[in-house]
Amino acid sequence: MKRFILIFLFALATPAAEETPNAFLQFVKKRATALRAMERTPETLAEWQAQRAMIRKKLLRAWGGFPDKKCELKPRILGTDKRDGYRVERIIFQTLPGVWMTANAYVPDGPGPRPTVLCVHGHWSGAKQDRTVQARCIGLAKLGFFALAVDALGAGERGIDKALGEYHGEMVAATLWPVGQPLSGLQVYENMRAVDYLLTRKEVDGERLGITGTSGGGNQTMYAGALDERFKAVVPVCSVGNYQAYLGVACCMCEVVPGALRFTEEWGVLSLTAPRALMVINATQDGIQFSVGEAKKSLALTRTIYALHGKPNSVKHLPVESKHDYNEPMREAMYGWMTLHLKGEGNGAPIDEPKIETVDPEKLRCFPGQTRPDDWLTIPQLAAREGRRLVAQLEQFNWGDGLDEVRRALDLHVLGGTKPRPTRLLKDGPESPTRRINFSPEPGIRLTANETLGQAPRKEGRVIFLSLDGEVKLAENKLAAVVQQSGRTAVSLSLRATGQHAYPRDAIRRAPDHNTAEWSLWLGQPLLGQWVRDLRTLLDQLGNEPVTVIGNGPAGVVALCAAALDERIAHTVTIGSLASYISDVPYTNQRLGLMAPNMLREAGDIPNLAALIAPRKLTIAGAVHGSGKALTAAELKANFNFTGRFFKGGSFTVLSNGDDQAILRILK
Repeated sequence: MKRFILIFLFALATPAAEETPNAFLQFVKKRATALRAMERTPETLAEWQAQRAMIRKKLLRAWGGFPDKKCELKPRILGTDKRDGYRVERIIFQTLPGVWMTANAYVPDGPGPRPTVLCVHGHWSGAKQDRTVQARCIGLAKLGFFALAVDALGAGERGIDKALGEYHGEMVAATLWPVGQPLSGLQVYENMRAVDYLLTRKEVDGERLGITGTSGGGNQTMYAGALDERFKAVVPVCSVGNYQAYLGVACCMCEVVPGALRFTEEWGVLSLTAPRALMVINATQDGIQFSVGEAKKSLALTRTIYALHGKPNSVKHLPVESKHDYNEPMREAMYGWMTLHLKGEGNGAPIDEPKIETVDPEKLRCFPGQTRPDDWLTIPQLAAREGRRLVAQLEQFNWGDGLDEVRRALDLHVLGGTKPRPTRLLKDGPESPTRRINFSPEPGIRLTANETLGQAPRKEGRVIFLSLDGEVKLAENKLAAVVQQSGRTAVSLSLRATGQHAYPRDAIRRAPDHNTAEWSLWLGQPLLGQWVRDLRTLLDQLGNEPVTVIGNGPAGVVALCAAALDERIAHTVTIGSLASYISDVPYTNQRLGLMAPNMLREAGDIPNLAALIAPRKLTIAGAVHGSGKALTAAELKANFNFTGRFFKGGSFTVLSNGDDQAILRILK
């Protein structure tokens, strides 16, 4: 399991400054700077209260909102272990219908009610069971606090498999994006449900609650502490910096808030905690996004909000000489802060840690070994359940009269706006059998399309080839060769952040475009929307004539979205592309950049997107499940049954695979 930690921390250490600046990264950074250029702190408490309400509202919107009605907790204590001065309980409770949180309660001996601290974990393989988490919980219990350690969704005992050590990010958490419920928001909601559980315990004083965690757990701490005012003391560790520092490095999907840079920087979220007690702990040897320097930038602004509340001493910044951790000096500082603000004792200075004896993580499991119930709901299964509900709800809508509204929602609310901007052709090659078309869809982004004329006698209607693996080599592509032999002109476009434009250290596990996709989400501009803009801008350069677009593999989704919005695309062909965003398992052989937040909520699934193309021509040449497995002929027919209702006269064709000759017959 330690190998996973090393891989993840290596990703965090990706340098923010490139020896040769990557054009896409520079574009992202400039865009972020522009979004926050007018940032200023309020001068009065009334101004802050208005800004505070706005930030809270937009955070909740970015997370897809929280349920109006809470489900029953149905808590169960599955076992208890007596320790030196405290006991450890193994607990489960329900946070969402059918979704169970696993937890350990560290309960001091003696009467209550007691001040209580919720302990959330970061990306340690043991999650709540990890010795790093155990240590702070034991220390708190021995100092008289009730401590509750919980497993985050998809981590610890809540992974896809039953063993400890799974990572809940990349293409696992990606299944949540299309339903509009990112993991960062679900974690906040579940931690609020953990508070609901704590308030059912007679040992807990509900007026004296705190929260702490490190790394990803520090992010959970910051957001839950900001949103849930029942927390009176908040201590994020090795997690606070600022949002713009994330641009250029890797982070977990559980830390991304889509579109956050459109409405705040990190100081605004930290300030939501005011006037409640906030101590930020940073390590001096951490990654730039969690660095002391970046945290100081945020806290300088947050301090002004605490000053407006008349509580300048309720916010503290503590740098610790350390690597990324939650070590003994950090824990002792937390003990002192919690003791002051939850017990009313001391002056907030560090308190020596009691003797700590951790145990084998397996001994803390609610479901040791393979004993977890087989019907346990995982992240992809939860996302799939919500996705099916959203699509069923959307399909009840009158698709005959309101398609323009769906297209508008797709363009503006899902893709971030794809209308081509006024641009100029940077350099157009001479009229010849081959030419390069250089253009700029946005300031800082320069793309090249390669065009090869068809053989005489030539026919009208270019055929544009798209791939997210880089430029399609027209001279080597069998289908392109056949297209040219038929007399039509072939065009290949290398989209931004792909192929020759790719960021060199982009991949994390199953997500080949992990980092560029995440940076784009911070801006509220999903890569899918940027790719659609690239294609639509190329159409401007080609003189607005009707074209055919062939999207291979994941690029098929780009082609579908572009065609849904742009009638210049007369014929759309997808080859082996994604059949549905709804997947009970992590995405495989797909792109994170395709997983635009709220797609299923606002525009529907792949068959719904395809229906928006009618009455123009559409060819589906095979398709794959989210798992990467190809659909059978029967599955293809069933999957695109909804789509077929909107096409007439043979304009919609479903082929069992991407056979070149079959596609060519359709093109003819």
